[in-house]
Amino acid sequence: MSSIIRLASEQDAKQVLEIYAPFCGDSPVSFEVQPPTLDEMQQRIAKVLQMLPWLVCEHDGEVLGYVYAIPHRDRTAYQWAVDVSVYIHKAARRSGIGRALYTSLFKILVLQDYYSAYGGVTLPNIGSERLHEVMGFQLIGIYQGVGYKCGAWHDVGWYELSLQPRSPNPKPPININALRNTLELKYALASGVSFLKLA
Repeated sequence: MSSIIRLASEQDAKQVLEIYAPFCGDSPVSFEVQPPTLDEMQQRIAKVLQMLPWLVCEHDGEVLGYVYAIPHRDRTAYQWAVDVSVYIHKAARRSGIGRALYTSLFKILVLQDYYSAYGGVTLPNIGSERLHEVMGFQLIGIYQGVGYKCGAWHDVGWYELSLQPRSPNPKPPININALRNTLELKYALASGVSFLKLA
C-alpha cells in the first residue's frame, strides 16, 4: 500500500469532483448549491496552480483528499495572505488526511514566503473545527447567519494561522512553479505523509 501527497494536475479533476460534489447538494459545508462541471473543476485546478499549491493525497492510485490555497484578497497589501480549503473523501475521514495535507501545504506556503492562512468553516462542523484547532488556527470571528442553504441560515467561523514570523520588508511571494522539481518542494510534500493512517 502506498500513499503520497503531490501537486494536483487537471487530470485529477474527476476524482476531486467526486469528493467535492456531495458537499454542494444537501450539505451546508460548501455554499455552492450545484457541483461544478468536470471542465470547471479542471479550470479551477489550473487557475490555482498558476501561483499557489493544490495538493492531493493519493493512496494506491486513488485520490482520497485535497487541499488548496487561493489569494485572501486581491489588493496588493494582502499578497502575503491566503485562504485555504481541505476536502476529504467520505470513506477516508479520520485517517489523518486533513492533517497530512495541511502540514505539507503550510510548509510549501512558507517556502513561497506567505505569512498568514485563513479558513472559513460552516458551523457547526466538529471535524473541521477540531482539525483547524489541531493545526494551530485561532478562531478570530464568526459571520452570523451569512449563508442560506438547506432551508436554514448558517454561521461561518473564520480561523487564522500565522505561518511564520513577520518580516519588516517581506519579499513578494514566490510562484509555486518556481519550486517545481526542487528538493525543498519534495521534502515539503513528504512532510505530511507521516500523519496518514491508511490501511
